[in-house]
Amino acid sequence: MLAHQEVELRHELLERLAAARKHTDQLFAQVRPDSLYERPIPERHRIVFYIGHLEAFDWNLLRDRALGLRALHPEFDRLFAFGIDPVGGGLPTDEPQDWPAMADVRHYVTRARKNLDDGLARLLADIAALTRQASPVSQLLQVAIEHRLMHAETLAYMLHQLPLDRKVRPQLRPELVTRPVTPSMVEIPAGRATLGLRRDADVFGWDNEFEEHDVDVPAFAIDKYEVTNAEFLAFVRAGGYGRRELWTEPGWNWKMESQIAHPGFWRRREDGWFIRTMFEEIRLPMDWPAYVSHAEASAYARWVGKQLPTEAEWQRGAYGSPEGGERMYPWGNEAPSVRRGNFDFERWDPTPVGAFPEGNSAFGVADLAGNGWEWTSTPFGPFPGFEAFPFYRGYSADFFDNQHFVMKGGSARTAACMLRRSFRNWFQPHYPHVYAGFRCVNH
Repeated sequence: MLAHQEVELRHELLERLAAARKHTDQLFAQVRPDSLYERPIPERHRIVFYIGHLEAFDWNLLRDRALGLRALHPEFDRLFAFGIDPVGGGLPTDEPQDWPAMADVRHYVTRARKNLDDGLARLLADIAALTRQASPVSQLLQVAIEHRLMHAETLAYMLHQLPLDRKVRPQLRPELVTRPVTPSMVEIPAGRATLGLRRDADVFGWDNEFEEHDVDVPAFAIDKYEVTNAEFLAFVRAGGYGRRELWTEPGWNWKMESQIAHPGFWRRREDGWFIRTMFEEIRLPMDWPAYVSHAEASAYARWVGKQLPTEAEWQRGAYGSPEGGERMYPWGNEAPSVRRGNFDFERWDPTPVGAFPEGNSAFGVADLAGNGWEWTSTPFGPFPGFEAFPFYRGYSADFFDNQHFVMKGGSARTAACMLRRSFRNWFQPHYPHVYAGFRCVNH
């Protein structure tokens, strides 16, 4: 019975891996071939690196631990191994000619996929091996799938910064036409918020999602909708970027050194404000959520006399209920669908806040899944009982430095599988390229 169930699970995981590959292949196809050696964000690798990295990660993760295969291309296995932003010694200085030819990178990708797929097919046919290796191999496959899907989102942040004429514009979905909404706050009574996952629950989660624990959350009020461009524009026009008292010292220093005077996605022209979407510049949509850094979100919250929610407060408002129970998703326990929000690669850009009322939480809070990650005031750190993945020790632990903040929710480019209640995202407070908005709380 165990082996039969494992065969079904592995088949499902292999289908999901194939779907994830399709997402990333399509993403790279949006870049014109003559621009694959560009570096749209100074702190990141060149695009060519990520084409090789996704396959090298899967290959390095699975070939020895699960399949017992020999090294494929030792030089490329090392070159494309690590996808974290280059750190130490300032910005990277490599040049396009320092990287392998694209034909060689594509050949490596093709060989890595074939060898992995052939090895996994042999493993599926070996019932005895399935029984011996059931849980570890399935966990590694889930890591490979979600790692690739995370890159499908973070690569979108990078490609967003690529000049518009270096991208291939796809067929876009029509804009949603919605009724205007009125900003308001929702009262959330005191209650419990469950954070994390039980280690014995036999469900996949990243190491930072364990261990499950409860937090008692005092009563608070939370914005029903994310702060919109219209609301943030009022902050800009009121001189919020010039008021030192609204900013932390690190935030002020970053703003001054980088000459930040408005959100990174905005553009100021003589005839008004515009926003740079993935494939064009359009007049600033006032009803979209404002994508800003944590530093900017915190300054706005102080300006309106409020705060960013803690991770536990956000969790309580999203998944709690007046009756005291908790839901799997803000709207209930039904799996994510297009009726519930702007996520899972359905769109490239935000939609107006409040566009998906069927995704509201039990308390009536809107847009908690998709349309933009949401900053919290909680520094990213381990839960009690944290244990680093032995095969990926730096995934979370390298960022337990009080220099990164938890984000919850998801964006238009977040895969549905990562909308689970326990999932935690995080970024440094001054990174201006992430698809992240915010809402405020009052106590």
